[in-house]
Amino acid sequence: MKISILLPFKENFSPTYAGAVSLFINDTLKLSKFRKNITVYGFTHYKKKFKNKYFNIDIKKKFLQSQNRDYVNNFIEIEKKDESNIIELHNRPIYLKYLVNELNNKNYILYFHNDPLSMSGSKTISERIFLLNNCYRIIFNSNWSKKRFLQKMKSDAINSEKLLVINQSATKHKINFNKKKKIITFVGKLNRSKGYDLFGKAVLKILKNYNDWSAYVIGDEPRDKLEFNHKRLNKLGFKEHGEVINIYKKTSIAVVCSRWDEPFGRTSLEAAANGCAVIISNKGGLPETITNGRILKNLTVNEIYKNIKELIVNKKVRINYQKLSYNNFYLSHQYVSKQIDEVRNNLLKISSPSLHFKPSNLRILHITNFNERHNGRLFFNTGRRLNNGFIRLGHSVLEFSDRDIVSRGKSIRDFYGANTLNDKLIKTCYHFKPDVIVLGHADMISQDVLQSLKKDYSNLKITQWFLDPLNKNGPDYHKNKKRILDKSDVLDSSFLTTSPDAINFFPNQYKSYFIPNPCDQSMETLDNFKKDCSNDVFFALSHGVHRGTLKGRSTDDREKFIKNLMEKCTNIKFDIFGINNVQPIWADQYFKNISNSKMGLNLSRGSPIKYYSSDRITQIVGNGLVTLIDEKTGYNDFFDKSEMVFYKNISDLSEKIEKISSDENLRKSIGKKGKSKYMKYFNSTLVADFIINKTFNINKKNKYLWHKP
Repeated sequence: MKISILLPFKENFSPTYAGAVSLFINDTLKLSKFRKNITVYGFTHYKKKFKNKYFNIDIKKKFLQSQNRDYVNNFIEIEKKDESNIIELHNRPIYLKYLVNELNNKNYILYFHNDPLSMSGSKTISERIFLLNNCYRIIFNSNWSKKRFLQKMKSDAINSEKLLVINQSATKHKINFNKKKKIITFVGKLNRSKGYDLFGKAVLKILKNYNDWSAYVIGDEPRDKLEFNHKRLNKLGFKEHGEVINIYKKTSIAVVCSRWDEPFGRTSLEAAANGCAVIISNKGGLPETITNGRILKNLTVNEIYKNIKELIVNKKVRINYQKLSYNNFYLSHQYVSKQIDEVRNNLLKISSPSLHFKPSNLRILHITNFNERHNGRLFFNTGRRLNNGFIRLGHSVLEFSDRDIVSRGKSIRDFYGANTLNDKLIKTCYHFKPDVIVLGHADMISQDVLQSLKKDYSNLKITQWFLDPLNKNGPDYHKNKKRILDKSDVLDSSFLTTSPDAINFFPNQYKSYFIPNPCDQSMETLDNFKKDCSNDVFFALSHGVHRGTLKGRSTDDREKFIKNLMEKCTNIKFDIFGINNVQPIWADQYFKNISNSKMGLNLSRGSPIKYYSSDRITQIVGNGLVTLIDEKTGYNDFFDKSEMVFYKNISDLSEKIEKISSDENLRKSIGKKGKSKYMKYFNSTLVADFIINKTFNINKKNKYLWHKP
């Protein structure tokens, strides 16, 4: 693991003449848990460097060639030889364009210390979109800077998880307020942009009227000569950072009266951290640098003079500001360094995610076919059952019906509707910010889009549930195998209605778990064991849930089984749908018919495989019918013969059907016990809880009948 920090060209990583960027990096880097693995790259003339690991990129001035470009090219060559996991860029968005052309598989974190709209590489909307698309995170030193970046951008960008605000930091030294001197301090470039002309005129009036006060001015500006002279106006020139801090420790009043929109303002931050009563202009991000202080209503000489005068005259007010600034200061190097490390940590994934969520209060984006376009015909499905379970657990669930979106999104330009679907997913995630995406047969969701979302939202989990058969001798084996493996690279877990023990094609480290088809108290509402029923055995073929009607095709192997069973059981009343030109039934019609049957045949396509069943099992056992199921499914691991009827073959099944049909007490007893146990141990709330716990690796004491840890 390696992290590279690339400074702006000519940014001095030296205490001799350090800029705000170097101070920020040096102060936070000393406290980073990654400091041993971080190298700072820069171009510094001064021999004395900060003590953090540093590499100087030597650049010789060449005629008609950009030194910035040459500087970045040299860094690229270093990276090619010794690759890093993360490249952090500071205050030079234009560098990213050069870097991605040569190092396009890197994770970039870009820091803005200045107004993004004033910098090459982020002035235009298209440039800022490029930064968003190619950076893992973009970090601003103030909310003001972030808002500038987002000017005229689309709402998707405004809510992007990639954009973070991490303020600059300062050391909170121990201050003895009794030792504060009657000193007014100005630190910064001595030019009009910093408001030095306004301060100079105001402070001369103060020094004239208050003989026991003096002023310190720290900074220089060779290009803008502003001369203010007084015997108690001490012009100290440029001072090393440590010297500036020592002056702040004894300063009573600090003034930062910039005309220009300061992106943040390190001088006011450090003044507050050292217990000064701070006066600032209401420009840019300056108000974000202090918790307590005086903000100038108007940026004039008289307004500055008036505020300084009030703090001089009213000692109680002055000391109150000093103590509040100091006591409420929180932007320490430790605090900010920890924020930066969280960003790095989430990308590197070297430990568990930093998100501290309540397992009972997640945001779940549930992507499956909620069948809106079928007018309620397919309402009673597994997706709805699981949805109910997530909600009962206390989670916020957003339904995302992929097939309906695709159906509405098809066009000449988007023939299958897949582009519309995936674009909508990206936008939905920007707004909803899910903790977990749950996929249910969402085949048209792009793995690349999911991978990108995982990069955008470092704590995001992605899981899937899969109901279709996976046995080699069953229907659509190769197709289903491809579908379940399609997104394996981005999945945190996978849940099947087939035992993973029976599947041998999963890659290593593939986290797969068996889940039973869940029942739901709001859907499985019948109690057939409580009443007399005129039909003995119920069975329905669907011919495809989306089709909804009979279709001409080769004979389903189950049709042959049913016909043979009916021939053996001549005295049994069968209620069969989807066979012999009888149309399939759905929704309310399904429940009306099943309500009049004693037994339900749980027969799936293909040869039985461990634990696999279609969701018809929930409709049978959950409504109090006696469940007839092949013993090769292995469901006798969960239920005994007093709760379900297990058969070896068709002859064995026919004998058991006739026995139960003639014994009402036995029929009602099996139906009651089967429903009671299934509803207690295989309900949608428990299955949803299992999905969440395994996906987030939460070790709960909950025991699940179907799972052995």
